[in-house]
Amino acid sequence: MKKILRLVVTGAAGRMGRRVAALAAADGRFKVAALVDRSEGEGLTKPESLPEALVHADILLDFSTPEAAVRFAGLAAAARKPAVIGATGFTQVQLAQLKAASRRIPIFLSPNFSPGIHALGVLLRAAASLLKDYEVSISETHHSRKKDAPSGTALRLARVIMDARGGAEPAIVSQRVGDVVGDHTVTFAGPCERLELTHRAQSRDVFAQGALSAALCVCGKKPGLYDMPDLFSAR
Repeated sequence: MKKILRLVVTGAAGRMGRRVAALAAADGRFKVAALVDRSEGEGLTKPESLPEALVHADILLDFSTPEAAVRFAGLAAAARKPAVIGATGFTQVQLAQLKAASRRIPIFLSPNFSPGIHALGVLLRAAASLLKDYEVSISETHHSRKKDAPSGTALRLARVIMDARGGAEPAIVSQRVGDVVGDHTVTFAGPCERLELTHRAQSRDVFAQGALSAALCVCGKKPGLYDMPDLFSAR
């Protein structure tokens, strides 16, 4: 019988934190050991109690803010518990801090846990290499409460293109409207034709389920930084 994975969810009162907790509670492979958030609410634990919560957990799943995620990753490293980080909008200094923490524990760090976005990245790499002379741009739309712009996913897609063909970062256009879960379109424009590759997330559940899969993937791994290619290579 496989061990049930005990989760501490930070940023638990947010949209993603709530979906991760709900899906985990309905999945026999997981047990929610603690829900951590600075907000008031039934069943929520304050961030100051995270070290104690980690004692009774196997892994940390974070969907908070960049500042909080760095702090929580440091606490997870001190407790020698792996972490899955889904917060976005990190500065270079904060990314360096997460990398430092990953020298002590495995950290699965990704701006997007969607299998479709991972597949889009693979397709983009091929298109960018084949269509080197085409102009390229990225447009992304998210709900009006999303704070970072461009999105972490758009920046990741831009990096894929830059790695494949070199040159400057593609132009990125961001919109924050309504309750859009997440739309990303990459356009390659050449003579007499245009290629558009689009991913539309219809529910946050695709990200939440991906984060839970990442938790299963990273537990038992050596210290280091992990991402979606590691999840797919393990299948």
